[in-house]
Order: sequence, then structure tokens, then C-alpha cells
Amino acid sequence: MSDTPFGFGLPPEEPESGDDGKKKGGGQGGGQGPANPFGFGGAAGGGDNPFAAMFGSMNPNDLGAAFQQLGQMLSYEGGPVNWDMAKDIARQTVAQGTADGTKDASVSASERAAVEEAVRLADLWLDGVTSLPSGSGTAVAWSRAEWVEATLPVWKDLVDPVAERVGAAMGDVLPEEMQAMAGPLLGMMRSMGGAMFGTQIGQAVGVLAGEVVGSTDIGLPLGPAGKAALLPVNIETFGSGLGVPQDEVRLYLALREAAHQRLFAHVPWLRSHLFGAVEGYARGIKVDTSKLEDVVGQLDPSHPEQLQDALQQGMFQPEDSPEQKAALARLETALALVEGWVDAVVHAAAAPHLPSAGALRETLRRRRASGGPAEQTFATLIGLELRPRRLRDASRLWASLTDARGVDGRDGLWEHPDMLPTAADLDDPDGFVHREQLDFSELDKMLGEAAKGSAAGTSDEAGKPGNDGKSGDVDKDEKGEGDK
Repeated sequence: MSDTPFGFGLPPEEPESGDDGKKKGGGQGGGQGPANPFGFGGAAGGGDNPFAAMFGSMNPNDLGAAFQQLGQMLSYEGGPVNWDMAKDIARQTVAQGTADGTKDASVSASERAAVEEAVRLADLWLDGVTSLPSGSGTAVAWSRAEWVEATLPVWKDLVDPVAERVGAAMGDVLPEEMQAMAGPLLGMMRSMGGAMFGTQIGQAVGVLAGEVVGSTDIGLPLGPAGKAALLPVNIETFGSGLGVPQDEVRLYLALREAAHQRLFAHVPWLRSHLFGAVEGYARGIKVDTSKLEDVVGQLDPSHPEQLQDALQQGMFQPEDSPEQKAALARLETALALVEGWVDAVVHAAAAPHLPSAGALRETLRRRRASGGPAEQTFATLIGLELRPRRLRDASRLWASLTDARGVDGRDGLWEHPDMLPTAADLDDPDGFVHREQLDFSELDKMLGEAAKGSAAGTSDEAGKPGNDGKSGDVDKDEKGEGDK
């Protein structure tokens, strides 16, 4: 039997002076989260008594906290993900700092003022390169912990549908005759599944909080509408080693954040279009029930980490069907179009003013193309990589549209989702640029006027005295002539 029979390990402690920055308690990941994300206490030694092994080295306060967390985990009766636990784990991960030793810190007044000034200037520059007005009602500077708090509601929308299927699959893998008998066990497994999902998501969000520079880094609006948000501590880390003045780095990233905000604020269907694409793709993901059957069949009550290992390895496989392939293409194209438009617009705004615009553009492109460790974690957990694979193609297409149709013609394509380029158009940008486009706004206007005219005509005709009788006579005459 393991020295830690329930798979829980000691939470990492803060480093002490003279310890060369190393943490006690066996933490892994270089500050990227606890080695065992449950954070429960483990033992210093084995021994024949597993409970002594588990609790022997713990002081009473640690023991009480361990039992309290264990009770919370097993008594959870909410949705498919224990989001309270996810938030706690994310905050703990943020508090530990990043692998390079950077710690989170409260935003100072000078940092807040610098962010507000950068967003103000960014909006001024963007006014000259896009017809979409400012979408930043306010500019805010967030710490990593504040980013976690602000973005968790959106992560919930992304993760819950997949986690719900996993919870259902846990019961489906048992024979029907056993499901009725195993009711309490299934309830406990679902509670543990919700806790394990919450742990993994919380750790990934916490790690991502150490990487992001704003609220739109992954191409989806993670923060509240109308709030352009930047993270000063991460901007400083991002800019270190680039050889670019810090104020230029901040301004370039403010341009990207402000451009995203314009798009999401003034294209009202875009948010639901993107999340609908994510949901459509998620519907086609199936749980690998054979792997889950193996895990459930061999699950040792003293080793619940086996289920966690299965989650870490991924149990999701996209269905190889035309519908799933179409959903994936739709999602990848939508992400690429958003990021490509932002890339083209920001470059047009920055190039005349920032000497480092080209270098920063390439750095951001590579960063988005490769993704970070947290994005890899989300790809494992929800079976989806939120990366615009065709960013460069989309950026070239938007730039060509600007040359051919001007700023208004380019941005006018956002009026309706059916006007946007498709994946095939990214393969043939010249064909799309020079193709005649249907103006949906004019069509809507024409249909509206026609509807009004029809309603007015019907009302006028109905109000004329004797009109019905006259119409009836005409019909009779015409019918009579036709019969002759």
C-alpha cells in the first residue's frame, strides 16, 4: 500500500532563507502548481499503519484542514465541476508564483495610470485604421489573482459541457443491474470527479494567469464586456529580454486588447458565434469509455488519483465524422479571423509610431501559434486547442481586403456571419477579395420597407367602403368570362 493511501501529498510551503529557493514538501512543476493538486497532507514515512503514515507528521491544524477539504470534496453536490475548489486551487497556484520566480503583486497606482494611458492612446491610434468605434468603456490593470476571479465564469461555460459528459459516463460504464446497487458509490465518484476536474481546471487557470497579458489572449472574451484589461506584472515578464522599451511593449499589447474590445463590442453576434463554435465542436467529442471502464474497473478506493491520472492523460476523442470536421473547421476559421483581423489592424496602427512594431508582431504570432503549458492542459481536459492555426493566412486576407475595399469595406464584413470568409477563402484570398459581396444591411432595409409597404397597403384597402363587394364582383365577372 502507498505511504499516502488516499493519494494526497503535503501542500508546498513557502521557501525559507538559505534554502536556495527550493520549496519544502516535495512540490513539483517549478511553481506551476502543487505536485498533488488536492493539497492534502502526506507522511514522512511509511510504516504498517497507513493512517499513521498519512497523518503521523501532521500537526493538529494541518490535520483539521485536511479533513475539512476531504469532507468538502466528498460532500460536493453541485455541477460537473467543483468551481469553488477550482478557484481555490487557481488562487493557490497564483500565490506560488511562476517557474521563473515571478510573484504576483497588487497593482500600484503608477501601473494603473500607465495602463489607462496606454489604452487611451491605443484607442486614438485605432480610430485611424478601423471603422469600428472604441469598445473600451474602462481600462483596468489586474493582478494575476484578479484575472482568475474575473475570467472563471467564462471558463465555466467552456468546461461544464464536457465535464457533464464525463460524469454521466462514469455511471454508464457500469452494468445496468449494478447501477441501482451502486447509487452511493456513483454519487461519491461524481463528487470526486467534480473535485478532480475542479483541481485540474483550477491549476490550469492558475498557470495561465502567470502567462496572459490581457483578457483576450486566447481569442475569446474572457473578461467583462467593455473592460480593456492588462496585467502589468506579466507584461514586464513578457518584455524582458526583447530589447524593446517597456512602454512600447505595454502600448503594443494595449493596442491588441483595445482592438479585441472593439470587435466584441460592435459585432453583437460574434461572442455567441465563437462560443457556439466551441459548443458545436464539444458536442462531437466522445468520452473514451474503454479507458474509463479500465479505470473504474481497477479503481482502488485507496488510490483515487488513478481517476485523476486518466483525466490528465485525456479521455476525449473527436469523432471522425463530417459534422465534427465541419465544426472543427468552423471553430478554427472563426478564431483565425478574429486574431487575423486584430493582427492586421494593430500592425496598421502601430507601424507608423512604434519602431519595434514588426518585432513585437512576430513575437506575438509565434506565441499564439505555439501556445503555453496551460493551453496544453486545457487541450487535454476539454479536448480542444484554442489556437488560431491559420492566423497568418487570415491576417494576409484582411490586409488584402483593406487594400482592395478600404477600411469601411473590410470592416463591413463583420455585419453578418455569412459575409465572413470561409476556410476555403483563406486558401484563395484573391478570389474572395475581388468577389462581389451581398450587402446584408441593404437587403434588411429593403425587406423592412417592403414589409411596411405591404402592411400599409393592406390597411388602406381594408378601409375603403364597398371594397370587398367590388372585389367580389370583379372576381365573379372574371370567372364568368373564363367559363364561357
